[in-house]
Amino acid sequence: MAQQMFVLFEHASGYGLFKVREFEEVGTFLPEVEASSSDVSKFKQVVKLVGYRAFTSAASSLENINAISEGLITDELSAFLETNLPKVGKKAGIILGVTDPKLGAAINEKLSIPVTHIGVIPEVVRGIRTHLTHFVKGLTNSSMKQTELGLGHSYSRGKVKFNVNRVDNMIIQSIALVDQLDKDVNTFAMRIKEWYSYHFPELAKLVTDNYKYALCANFIKDRHTLSQESVPKLEEFVMDSAVAQAIFDASRMSMGMDISPIDVMNIERFAKRVIGLSKYRQQLSEYLKAKMSAVAPNLATLIGDVVGARLISHAGSLINLAKYPASTVQILGAEKALFRAIKTRSNTPKYGLIFHSSFISRAGPTNKGRISRYLANKCSIACRIDCFTENLTSVFGERLREQVEDRLNFYTTGDIPKKNEEVMSEALADHTAQVNLKETEGEAEKCKPEKAFNGEVVQEDTSASKRKRDRKKLKKESLASAEVKAEVEEQVPPATEGESEPATGTKKKKKKNKHIAEEEQPQENGGTNEQEEEDELEPPKKKKKVQKELNGSVEEEEAALALKSPKKKKKKKQEGSGVVEEQMNTSIESPKKKKKKKSAVVAN
Repeated sequence: MAQQMFVLFEHASGYGLFKVREFEEVGTFLPEVEASSSDVSKFKQVVKLVGYRAFTSAASSLENINAISEGLITDELSAFLETNLPKVGKKAGIILGVTDPKLGAAINEKLSIPVTHIGVIPEVVRGIRTHLTHFVKGLTNSSMKQTELGLGHSYSRGKVKFNVNRVDNMIIQSIALVDQLDKDVNTFAMRIKEWYSYHFPELAKLVTDNYKYALCANFIKDRHTLSQESVPKLEEFVMDSAVAQAIFDASRMSMGMDISPIDVMNIERFAKRVIGLSKYRQQLSEYLKAKMSAVAPNLATLIGDVVGARLISHAGSLINLAKYPASTVQILGAEKALFRAIKTRSNTPKYGLIFHSSFISRAGPTNKGRISRYLANKCSIACRIDCFTENLTSVFGERLREQVEDRLNFYTTGDIPKKNEEVMSEALADHTAQVNLKETEGEAEKCKPEKAFNGEVVQEDTSASKRKRDRKKLKKESLASAEVKAEVEEQVPPATEGESEPATGTKKKKKKNKHIAEEEQPQENGGTNEQEEEDELEPPKKKKKVQKELNGSVEEEEAALALKSPKKKKKKKQEGSGVVEEQMNTSIESPKKKKKKKSAVVAN
């Protein structure tokens, strides 16, 4: 039996499986297939829809399209193919057409289905894409465009995600700006030298540095105003007392022409601009150094900040530089010389951008090619470590730099350096130790005092500090309770002499002369305002009690006072809660003035 051809079509809305009728004859008439792809009626005679699986959500669509772009087969696609494709038998076979060879290889490996992507498949897929709305019911051109646009935006956003802390785009822009500033500052410095030399030509020979020349021109202005008192200030600019004195002497006998005040003003403005650009260039260098330490510390330690940044900029990104072999890193930046050497069949260049490294200049003429090849090998290792390591340190860069130094020493003295395996093992141990140390320091910093916005130090609670605060709190409560006791004793009048306690068998009712207006009673659970109001509304009791819970010295005071006053046990009922709490507390009864009821009979 002849083979059956099926075509897999991936769209933003879902997967489609189409069957090609009489594909052996179709393959022989490829021009006819190309012509029929523009006509719907003719194309439907060639292709028939077998099955269509729509994506359930935008997230599912994005997940499937990411897998297809990487040449992977998802579970959803695998289930769709197994459901709609006929089973492969011994007599009857099938062949599946796809557009991506990587996806076809993954399908063949997982499902054992013969796959092809050549021949008539591209034309059939083009026709399916053109007439998809005629095969799938409910799918319109507007909905198709909207789905494709949404998936395209989601796919693009997923591809451009990056880590903010390890961004190499800032390094590329910074090194480009540094190179541009160097050119501009040199051009402006030449212009200001030519301009100011009309008035003071001897200054250009005495001060050769562009930045120092701009400082001197801005300070001197008119050479006739220069005096002996200005020499110390000039010495600060040129950093040499002899040169400062020579400038003053040359101003006395200069051959320059006189200059008008308006010309002096314009020269001063231009000199200030040159000084400002030079200062900004220094700040940009510091910024570039900090970014290189954060993004590629090992490469910066090995070859320097500027050369490392130029390598990353020339490669396009740190990932691209890490993918390059060492031979490409060696001649990176010398592409013109390489192609010229290939064209003329002459010697190829030995180095490119790494020529600006100090190692190349320190090597002898016969060893420059060797050390450049060795240095490119170490640079390739360093940038791969920086690109694919999560916890970055400069340990590997330092060890790789030591290896290059040992190799230079080997070329001159013949001392055999250490093997690469030993050096990398030591570097890996040091790297692990530094990472563990940073982790422990990070945990320790959490326990350290932190500064608030107003400058006050905020310290986290510890067990010792908590116990100390508890003791202070109890002490304050004890002092407050002692003050309440003193106030209560002052309000209660002293007892009169001659009055005595009645016998227990013949207890008589006692009356209070007045009620105490407010009564504070500290409790552990803290009383509410409602409870205090309820206590005030309660009827007068037989005796007024003051309950206290003191610790330490307050308890001793209670014991001393208890010897003078009798002790009684009482029950306290709280109104409104419905719960009776029996509290057996020591009540301190202050002596009160007692009155007895008169029982005498009024004489008639």
